[in-house]
Amino acid sequence: MSETTAHAQVQTAHAQAHTGQQHPIRLYLFVWGLLFVLSAASYMVDYLGVQSYLRWTLILLFMMLKAGLIVAIFMHMAWERLALVYAILLPPLLVLVFVALMVSEADYTIFTRVAFFGAGP
Repeated sequence: MSETTAHAQVQTAHAQAHTGQQHPIRLYLFVWGLLFVLSAASYMVDYLGVQSYLRWTLILLFMMLKAGLIVAIFMHMAWERLALVYAILLPPLLVLVFVALMVSEADYTIFTRVAFFGAGP
């Protein structure tokens, strides 16, 4: 009895592997709703007249949340192996880190030039 149950489970696993995963439409509709809410919140930041760093922080936060939802659900990263997720998401993350380093170095360079050479012509 145990062998037939194990054999049936193996056959079910092989059948699912060949046909792919089916996710409920409810999940996709829920994510679309969340994307709509996040977009509305992003537009409300502009509509309410939020200014300065708070404005850009909120807009970037909403954009990153939307991008994360899109990548996780619509690109099926939430169901992929961890190695594949790292192979796809880690390089752009490292590029962003290097860009941040270049921005800080550029600020230091311009500060040093202004300090030692003056404001310029």
